Formats: sequence, C-alpha cells, structure tokens
Amino acid sequence: DGETGAALVASEVDKIAFTGSTEVGRHIRKVTAGSGKKLTLELGGKSPFIVFADADIDGAIEGVVDAIWFNQGQVCCAGSRILVQESIEAVFTDRLKARLAKLRVGDPLDKSTDMGAVVDPVQLRRIRELVAKGEAEGAVLHQSACDLPAKGNYFAPGFFTNVAPANIVSEVEIFGPVATLTSFRTPDEAVELANNTRYGLAASVWSENINLALDIASQVKAGVVWVNATNIFDAAAGFGGYRESGFGREGGREGMLSYLADAPLKARTEAQPITPDTAPTPQAPAAVSAIDRTAKLYIGGAQKRPDSGYSYAVSHKGRTVGLAALGSRKDIRNAVEAAHAAKGWGKAAGHNRAQILYYLAENLAQRASEFADRLKSGGIAKAEDEVEVSLRRAFYYAAQADKFDGAVHSTKSAHVTLAMPEPFGVMGIACPTDAPLLGFLSLVLPAIAMGNRVVAVPSQNMPLAATDLYQVLETSDVPSGVVNIVSGVRDELAKTLAGHDDVAAVWYCGSADGERMVEAESAGNLKVTWSLANRDWHGPQGQGRDFLMRATQVKNIWVPYGE
Repeated sequence: DGETGAALVASEVDKIAFTGSTEVGRHIRKVTAGSGKKLTLELGGKSPFIVFADADIDGAIEGVVDAIWFNQGQVCCAGSRILVQESIEAVFTDRLKARLAKLRVGDPLDKSTDMGAVVDPVQLRRIRELVAKGEAEGAVLHQSACDLPAKGNYFAPGFFTNVAPANIVSEVEIFGPVATLTSFRTPDEAVELANNTRYGLAASVWSENINLALDIASQVKAGVVWVNATNIFDAAAGFGGYRESGFGREGGREGMLSYLADAPLKARTEAQPITPDTAPTPQAPAAVSAIDRTAKLYIGGAQKRPDSGYSYAVSHKGRTVGLAALGSRKDIRNAVEAAHAAKGWGKAAGHNRAQILYYLAENLAQRASEFADRLKSGGIAKAEDEVEVSLRRAFYYAAQADKFDGAVHSTKSAHVTLAMPEPFGVMGIACPTDAPLLGFLSLVLPAIAMGNRVVAVPSQNMPLAATDLYQVLETSDVPSGVVNIVSGVRDELAKTLAGHDDVAAVWYCGSADGERMVEAESAGNLKVTWSLANRDWHGPQGQGRDFLMRATQVKNIWVPYGE
C-alpha cells in the first residue's frame, strides 16, 4: 500500500533513489520539494525498438523476445513499441508471429518455460483493460495460442498491428507482455515516431549500417540506447531516463555523482526582491544615456513589448534608473516557443559554439565601460570588478564549450559503451537579485555552452544589466532563440517555467520558499531542477565543471565491438 515507502521518503535521509511508476515518482518529487534531499528517479517507459531494412531480421526477432516478453514485459525499459521499416514489415510480422507461437507460458520454475505469470491480479486486470481499449480503438491483436495454466495470473504474449500513434496502447505503459508494431518509411520518420512519447528511458536500434545506427541513436530521446542488442546492463555504465522516465543515473561514474555530497558552500543572503512599481513616474530615468527608453523583453532574437503592456521602475536611492518590461505567463510561453525553434544550436559542434561565445566575450569587452556605468547607476559596488569577472567568465565557458566531453565505459566484452553528455534542450533560469550582470552570465553561459537554449529571468532589482546585452547577443552571431530574456517578478515567472511541459530543466537561485515552489511545480513533466544558493559570484564558486555537468544529461550508447 506504499506506507513503508512513504515513511522512508518522509524520514531524515539525505538521498532518495526510487524505481517504480511515473505516478509515484511524481508524488515523491512533490513531497520532497524544498527539503534539500537529493533525488533520483528511474520510472516508466515506452521504449522504441527500431528495425531498419538492412537489419539481421532473425536477430531482431530474438531481440523482440528479450525486449518485451522477458519477465512478462514487466520491465521499465521493455521494448514495447516495435518500429519496422516499411519494406520489411510483412516478412518481419510473419516471422514474429511464428516466433510468438513457439513461446511456452507456464511455471517459471520450469527451465523450459519462456514466460511466467504476471505479478498480481491487479496488474493482470490492468493489462486486460488496456488491451481491450486498444482493440476498441482499432488496433489488431496478435496473441499466442498457447494453453495458459488454470491457476495463476497468466496473460498470453502478443503484439498489436494497425496501431495509430494516438491509440492508448501506443501511449500508455502497459507493463505486460504486449507490444505494438508500426511501420516507418524513412529514418527521419523513425525518429519522429520514436520520440512521440512522454517517456525516454531506453531504445534499441537494429541495422547493419553502423553510421545509420549511431545517427539514430544520437537523435532518439532516451537515456540508454542499444545498437543491435537490447536489455544489456552493467554496473559500470549509467542507466536512467529522460523526460517522464525520471532523472539521474544508476551505475557508472555519472551514477555516483548523486550519492556524493556537494562541495561546502558559503551561502550569502541575497537582497530582497523589490516589489515592481508600475505606476507612471514623472521623473526622467537617470539612465546611462539621456534618452528615455523602456527596456523590452528579448524573445526569438528580437525586442518585444510585454503582453501585459506594463513596465516597472528600476530605482536606486529614490531615483529612477530606468524602466523594465514586466513579463507575464504569456511572455514565458512565447519565449519557450522561440527557444524550441532554435533547436539547431544543440546540434552545432562544440567548436562552433565556442567560437560564438568567444565572439560574445570580445564584443562585451568592447563595451565594458558602458556596462560598468550601468551597474554604477543601480548602486552596484565595485562595478568595474563585476564587469571584469563577467568577461573572464565568458572566455572561460567559451573555452569549455568543446572540451566537456563524454567517456567510454569498460563494460561487457564485445561492446563499447559510450557515455555522451547531451543538452536538455530548453532550460529556464531564474537569476539572483545580486550581481545582476555576473549572476546572469554565470548561469546562462554554461547552459548555452553545452547546447541548451534558455529562457532567463534576470535580477528583479536590476534587470537593466541583462537587457543591455541584447545588442551584444545580436552582434555576436548568437542564433535567434538561443537566449531569451523575460524580466519581471522572479518567482511568478519561475513558477510558470517550472510548470511548463516544454521546458526540460530549471535552475533557480532565490528564496527557500521559491525553491520549494519550483521543485513542486516541476513534478508535472518531472523536469530536472537545480536550486542554487546565492554565493560570492566573483569567486571560484561562481563557475566550474559542476555548472557544465548540471547543464547536461548522460546518454549511454551500447555499440557492438569485436564481434
């Protein structure tokens, strides 16, 4: 009934690792929000099993047996969505039916048995209900004609054909010995079908063309990809998922990280966020220039007026420094959409991203005095120092963009296991009120250096230091949509980002209440969150490898080697 697990989650522990259903994982994320407990979740899956025309068909058929009928399909990484290239669909289906007919179902203690019973009557009833709904929605079930034991929770293995992508058996994890079989024509269509799921635990790719197999492996959104194999495990390699299959890894060096304590950090109390004043002010802004202008939002490479139409005064010692746009939920949605449109950034080579970041640092250096004056106008102490450290930070992450790479794990013989760090995609970043320029760049730069696109909320008290970066970004060849800046009330905007299903990760630097809110809201699509304590952004704790690691997720790709 879950009482024991609930008691463990509520107890005084420092780390929780959970393996189970997505629903329970979502509940644990909400319960632990703001507690400071480290959390890794290995949850459900709807893993694609992709077979190309040049694959060893007989080998792939045996792979299906291991992928979906092993352990009665009660495996989180079961290959439950079989995707077969159209030219071999007929022959593959016929051979799969023939192999299915030879499966023996019965006593699991009998060595000649291929498949035993489902875990309990509740799960058996759920499997039957989902299968019935799938048939009612037009799918055709092909099931083994084997004799089932009269006693026990047995379900005959099978698979569906004529399955629409929106059919319930295509979308929902059945957690039983039933797969779906769908055809595709091109590799691009295979990737689109494979990624058409809210899960992302594992995938299997079958092809004699290693270039094709690795190309598909790089595009599939899954934490583990097997090439011409399935369900291979080793403690030396990480295992875990993307999306609603959870976050964190078990096994491998990457799996050890969440079991290690973070380096001691001397947290600093940040300045209290101001309450935005949207009332008209007769006072001319004491800006760097004499021109009265309102800093707009920066979305999709263009300056945009906020959807609300409101701006708020940024003041220092009672004097208005400037006006900043007051962003809202609609502006966040627009920014997320723009970030998704810039997906080419994550595919660019690290060297290309490094060149652009070097260019950005050089252009920022040319305007160093302008940014120092802007910071001084907002009452920032040691403004020149903050700009100087910001420049060094920009050059540092430019240098790291093509040097933070993966590893080859030593696992089972006849395999090379590649651990590849990949960007999350679209990230939300809520910046501290302190160090308005340096804090912003210290969080945004590592994220984009790793190939992410960001929607950033700058310092609520002094957003003008970040909005002045618009022209620097535009003249540095940073593609439109890679960096989007939405100023306004930090916690309101952070809540929208944390609850947005098209945002894959959120970094938040702010209050304890804000941290709790972000982590609780993130449970919707189980996005990765990182709650940072405010710190001395000028020092070594304001940059480093930890920022780069937290801007990526590790995909383990198992490649045949030496067979």
